[in-house]
Amino acid sequence: MKPSTNRMMTRIKSVYMFIQEKGLVTTQELVDEFGITPRTIQRDLNVLAYNDLVHSPSRGKWETTRKKVKISS
Repeated sequence: MKPSTNRMMTRIKSVYMFIQEKGLVTTQELVDEFGITPRTIQRDLNVLAYNDLVHSPSRGKWETTRKKVKISS
């Protein structure tokens, strides 16, 4: 795997775990927490949503789904 792909996957995993820990979070909270652009966080959220791991109950807010996930280190 390319180093950039590995970095992206690590970041997406961190975003997922942050949402799971906090419950309901805003896109802006994620931008602030991870220090990345709103566009980058939106791409990460799109990956998570595509895989049915997060959903947006209202515009700009995110929470995890009930899909079972096995997180490896």
